Amino acid sequence: MRKKVRKIALLGNLAVFVLLIFMMAFSWMLPLDRSLLGYHMSQAKTQMPDERLLIVAIDEKTLQELGSFNTWTRDMYATLLDNMYDSSAGPDVVAFDILFTSESEEAADQAFADALSRHKTVILPSYANMESEFARSLAASDTNELLQPEQWTHPIPRLAEHTERAHINARLDNDGVIRRTWLQLGEPDGNPMPSLAYKIAEIGGADLKPFLDLNKRSEILIDFNMMSSDFWTVPFIDVYNGDFPAENFENMLVFVGFTAAGYDTGPTTIETDMKLVYAHANIVHQLLQGDVVRENGKLVETLTAALMFALMITVAWRLRTLSSVAAALGAIALLTGIQYVLYYNFGFYFHIVEPIMALLLAYLVNITIKSFNENRQKAYITKQFGRYLSPDLVREIARSEQEITLGGSNRELSILFLDIRGFTTLSEKLQPEEVLDFLNTMFDVITRKALDNQGTIDKFIGDAAMILFNAPLDVADHEYCAVRSAWEIQQAMVEVRRSIEEKYGVSVSAGIGIHTGPVVVGNIGSFLRMDYTAIGDNVNIAARIESNTQPNQILVSEEVYERTKERFRYHCIGERVMKGKTVPVKLFEVLGPHN
Repeated sequence: MRKKVRKIALLGNLAVFVLLIFMMAFSWMLPLDRSLLGYHMSQAKTQMPDERLLIVAIDEKTLQELGSFNTWTRDMYATLLDNMYDSSAGPDVVAFDILFTSESEEAADQAFADALSRHKTVILPSYANMESEFARSLAASDTNELLQPEQWTHPIPRLAEHTERAHINARLDNDGVIRRTWLQLGEPDGNPMPSLAYKIAEIGGADLKPFLDLNKRSEILIDFNMMSSDFWTVPFIDVYNGDFPAENFENMLVFVGFTAAGYDTGPTTIETDMKLVYAHANIVHQLLQGDVVRENGKLVETLTAALMFALMITVAWRLRTLSSVAAALGAIALLTGIQYVLYYNFGFYFHIVEPIMALLLAYLVNITIKSFNENRQKAYITKQFGRYLSPDLVREIARSEQEITLGGSNRELSILFLDIRGFTTLSEKLQPEEVLDFLNTMFDVITRKALDNQGTIDKFIGDAAMILFNAPLDVADHEYCAVRSAWEIQQAMVEVRRSIEEKYGVSVSAGIGIHTGPVVVGNIGSFLRMDYTAIGDNVNIAARIESNTQPNQILVSEEVYERTKERFRYHCIGERVMKGKTVPVKLFEVLGPHN
């Protein structure tokens, strides 16, 4: 049986191992992992943006007053810029999250160009074409090299010559959510193109080296610390009309972008519909604060999953079920706690979803196999012990936490001895196989009646039997159960005697003796061979009482009589001196139960 169980466990674990390989290779748990990251990021956000960040928003109010965005002329941006600067100072940088990649009216373009030349540090973005098959596969790959898009769209030269360079490409995961960003992308000439956020943070004095050192791909995990509503935002129309004082822009890092419904939006880790100008602002805040979010690589995640897989196999088979459940839950709690501490204290996101899944699958498969095996063993033991114990007792042992004591223990029992009279005469007339058939018939009757009354068959000795009551588990009224069992055996013997006498002409009978008292009961013997039995002086007394019986008679000791006289009728036959005893024992014959 053990070999079969090992084979089933091996096949089950092999199946789980293969499933885990597929799960990790195809990132089946990635959505759950991303959700967990989003949860932690939402809980950890400070909602306190850098005080230098200011958003000039093209919102519904602006569009309502200035008309549809498609009708705007570029000289309007010149007016916007002029209103941000006073005679002495202005913003540290003005970054447009708007593309100016095609010519418009020459006068308007020239007016905007002139304004750009008058004011320091303005960024007009470029855009890399990432829609080609090549670019998409490159963006999704795990290469550590800086991405080199084949096609770029830049601002028109008239405007670009007066501005800083930056790209506004959003890095989308395969579920369409923005969780990461490229701080730099490569250009055909080999020079890196910084992102809009990178360029603003660089101008704002951020130390960007820790971010660039993360990987050669210049890709970082965005730490979304703010919701859109957390940023200082002013309507475009207020600045355009001069209603927002220019001194408010002094030394600020200014974004100009869309916040109106239907423009430039996308899902992020903490918002399902964030205006992308606020995504840029979140990245700038992260870069200024130096909040590097690190994460473990695939190798560490795989090794952790392998460790959990091996640990749960050991736990499931070595520990009891409740202990193994506690160990499994403890391992999950430990992984979760490690992730919590690392993220909230050190900005390190430890991927635990796949290790936890490996843990759960390994534990569930192995505990299922183990439970199935234990149930089979329990059923086998129940079946086997059902030949010796009452089925009710066997079921109680199977479901009880009480263990049968190994070795001996003192316990009060009722001991029943039975001897078949006339068996020697009968065996002389029968063939050996007929003798066995007779004994089996007799002992079948005895066993059934004993087990019906919660007795335990201790042993059959030739044509005799020893039956215990109140072992291995407690039996209420064990004295009554013993007497009742004896009475039912004698009643069943009536038909057996008649059948034997008609068939063989030999009269058989049974004498039964019962005594109650403390004995030593338990597993007695050696480690090679043990018997569950009872020993002690009271066992000998029960045997001596049986030897004093007449055919078809039941004798009990005074102890049994006193405890059962309310339920059975007795006749005192006097005292008898037992072999090896100096004090006589008063005996009572069972006449039958009270009606």
